[in-house]
Amino acid sequence: FMTIPEATQLVLQAATMGRGGEIFLLDMGEPVRITDLAEELIRLSGFIPHDDIKITYTGLRPGEKLYEELLLAGEGILNTSHEKIHIARSMPQEGKLLERQFETLFLHAREMEQEKVIATLREIVPEYKPSVGDMPEKNKVIELTHIKRSANHEK
Repeated sequence: FMTIPEATQLVLQAATMGRGGEIFLLDMGEPVRITDLAEELIRLSGFIPHDDIKITYTGLRPGEKLYEELLLAGEGILNTSHEKIHIARSMPQEGKLLERQFETLFLHAREMEQEKVIATLREIVPEYKPSVGDMPEKNKVIELTHIKRSANHEK
C-alpha cells in the first residue's frame, strides 16, 4: 500500500525512464485488507468500528476483482535502476490477426451478443476469466418471463 503522493512520484520516475512503448510495472507495496483500512479510518475519526459505524460487506460487483493479474503466462519482468519500477516483457502479437479479432469483438459488442463477446475476448486473451457478474444470465430471462405470464394469467 502507498499514499497518493508516493504513487505519483513513482509514476513520474517511471516516465523519465521511458524510451517509448514500454509497459511499466510499479511495485505499490504489500496489499492491505480493506476491512483493516476501514476500521482504522473509523478509529481515526473518533468512532468505534461496528458499534458507532457499521461496515457492510456487499461482495464483488460486476467487473470487480479480488486481485489483479499483471502479467500473462510467457511474459517476464525486466528490472530497472529503481527497485519499485520494472518493465514488462510482453509477448509479441501479429498485428493483422489482432486487428481482425478486434473487428470481430466490436461487431459482437454492437450486436449485443454477450456470449460471442466473451468467446472473442478469450480468443484474444486466453487467460481471460470473466467474473460471475459478467456472464450471461439466461435463467434470469426465464424467471422474468415466468413471472410476467403468471401476473397476466391472474388478471
